[in-house]
Parts: sequence; C-alpha cells; structure tokens
Amino acid sequence: MENSAEFATVSQLALTKYQALGNDYLVMDLPGPLDQIVALLPRLCDRNFGLGSDGLLAFDPASMRVRIFNPDASEAQKSGNGLRITAAHAVLEHGAGERFDLHTVDRSNAVRVLSREGPEVVTELDIGRPSFRAADLPANFEGEPDQVGLETPAGTVVAVLVSVGNPHCVVFDQPVTRERCLELGPHLERHPAFPERTNVQLCQVVDRARVRAEIWERGAGYTLASGTSASAVAAACMRRGQVGETVTVAMPGGSLAVRREANGDLVQSGPARRVYRATIDLSDFS
Repeated sequence: MENSAEFATVSQLALTKYQALGNDYLVMDLPGPLDQIVALLPRLCDRNFGLGSDGLLAFDPASMRVRIFNPDASEAQKSGNGLRITAAHAVLEHGAGERFDLHTVDRSNAVRVLSREGPEVVTELDIGRPSFRAADLPANFEGEPDQVGLETPAGTVVAVLVSVGNPHCVVFDQPVTRERCLELGPHLERHPAFPERTNVQLCQVVDRARVRAEIWERGAGYTLASGTSASAVAAACMRRGQVGETVTVAMPGGSLAVRREANGDLVQSGPARRVYRATIDLSDFS
C-alpha cells in the first residue's frame, strides 16, 4: 500500500460507486491515500452507518492495475464483478477503448467491451483457467479431489473445490436458499480445511444450460452476485459433466453467462453500471 506523506492528511476523497448485478463497489483512482481509506473500509462499507458497499476497487489508470479490498479491509485476490466494474470505470471515466487488459495481483485479465449505454457498460472478461488442485486454493486435501465432505455445525456437505484465481467451495445437494447460505457460509468460509478461508456457493443445476447459486463471499458475507463465484460454479458443474460448454449462472442479483474456451479459460459476460459520483469528507468516518 501507499505510505506517501503526500496523502497523509487528506480530508476529502472522490469516489465513484458502481453495481454489477447488485454486487456493489466503491472505486477510487490512484494515486491516492490508499492506506487511509482501507483502514476506514469497515465504516465506509457499512450499509446502515456508511456508504454501503461490498468493497473497494483501487484503480491506477496509468498502469490499468486494480487492487480489490473487502469490507473487512482484507485484500482479495480477484473479483469478476469487481473487474467488470473496473472495466466500466475505465471506459466511462478514463476513455478506455474496445479491448484492453486489467492487471491484478497475479495476472492480466483481457476485457472486451460489448456495449455501452449511458452509465452501463457490458463487457466480456477472461477469468482464466480454473484449477481443481487443492494446493491452489489452498485446501488441506491431496491432489484434485472430485468432491469432498465437510462437516460443520450446520451439517455435513459435499463440495467441489476450485480456484479461479481465488478459492471457492461449491456445495451441491443443499437447498439453494438465502437462509441455508447464511447458515453454512460462515462455517465453510472459516472451515479448518481452508487455511486462507474460502468463498462459498450453494449450487443447483436446472438443466444443461442453466444453474442457480447463492453466494457467501470471503471477507464480505452474503452477496447478491459474484463474478468469480459464477465462474467457479460453472467450472464445478462442467467438471461433474452436468452442463455444456456455455452456462448461465442465475444469482439473486441477476445472471452471468460463462463459457469455456478451447484452451480451458473461462470467459464471462455481463453488465456493470455507475450509480453515483461523490466527494466524501473522511473525518465523517474516522
């Protein structure tokens, strides 16, 4: 993070809020007082006493690099909706073209703009190739287990473990409801099998082209939609042979289309929309 004295006493900050299928983020442009803002995230993101958000995207338009932070101030490895929101911000606020790359901590992510209408931008995002190696999540299992049983205080579940740049635990054969997600999510996120915690999805296959999912995000909690979660769910269902090469993942906030390329990469497409621009007084949240 930045520690420049230039930003040590900043009192006001320009933020832009976006949402992608109800998954909302605050976006700040770098350079800026990142350490100061991250420390305030639990208050800024609070939906009753703050601005309300699923996290912060810190975007450097010069390098097209983005860092992703959860409401608990932890840094996320990846966010599909967060990247598509960043792509929309790059287009709307910085004049990005039809094709460009966004850089995260571990890779470049190819973006293609499909359409733009007012404050909404629809993009296609290359998520990369999923991995089912337990070590890549990481998870305390050997090799590439087809499925694992996990015991929790809310019951025992069967899950497929997959990394799409961040860890996911895709649960099958459970009620795909908000209530069950709230019961299982906190236990699975912090299950001893996941030393760095995990994202959690409850999944139901509707047919070979459509699945339903409820989502509990690591560091954020119950979430209306998640791009990496949609990709993880699609990957898990493809691995089980339950869906085809293209699948629509329906979440409470809306649906994302995910397809598998010939090289194994997953590509997702969907909208992101600017909600507002604001300048806040940081002393209000200190």
